[in-house]
Amino acid sequence: MTRSFLVIALIFINFAAIGQNKMKKVEELIDKNDPGWVIVEDWIKTAKNKVEILPVDAVKAKDALYKTQVTTRSTMGAVVFMTGGLLVDDGWIRILGSGSSGFDRSLPDWNKGKSFNEFGENPSFLLIADDAIGGFYLLNGGGLGTDVGKIYYFSPDNLEYEQLDITYSEFLGFCFNNDLDKFYEGNRWNGWREEVSKIKGDQVFNFYPFLWTAEGSDINKSSRKVIPVEEQYSLNLDLRKQLGFDK
Repeated sequence: MTRSFLVIALIFINFAAIGQNKMKKVEELIDKNDPGWVIVEDWIKTAKNKVEILPVDAVKAKDALYKTQVTTRSTMGAVVFMTGGLLVDDGWIRILGSGSSGFDRSLPDWNKGKSFNEFGENPSFLLIADDAIGGFYLLNGGGLGTDVGKIYYFSPDNLEYEQLDITYSEFLGFCFNNDLDKFYEGNRWNGWREEVSKIKGDQVFNFYPFLWTAEGSDINKSSRKVIPVEEQYSLNLDLRKQLGFDK
């Protein structure tokens, strides 16, 4: 069994174990002998895209790891425990960690009330990252399809949960090395980088007309304002219901 397969498998095992409601102590989740951070840090050093590691607070990190119930041997556990979060491409993509100033959201606290009600419950998905235009990346826990452990993109330009067919570890690789201009083609306006770099990690740009409408197809002609990411997430869900996606 290869090292990379072990790392991926550990995420699945721990992700499923949350549903057992018997939460492990944080000390049991910290793997000092084989930490996943060694792998993630190496990926960051060789990344094609700009990646900023936000400073971590030890107390917040332990709290977030305990609430997430994922071992630090996994890449997800490593990001939660070793970072306040990761900012990719000047903050265009925000990968959730344990929270930091300017990105004041931890992975477990952000998910509470959205993918589960109480810590220790089995989540049907986990919100693991989002972007500056109100798109959300989710790790499937069974609520999005049979491909448990795979990533979906809740896209603001069609309000669909798009299957990316990649694991969490592969998602990090996507963020670090993929051609993001190509992936977000049509959704980056002139001068976006300067504007995005100035907003906080708990804020997003809200567009009018909506990106999923025919009128909003040219993002350079749309008006935009900065709103809380919580507000945008709720709006996306409400719009899905109004459009008949969720019945």
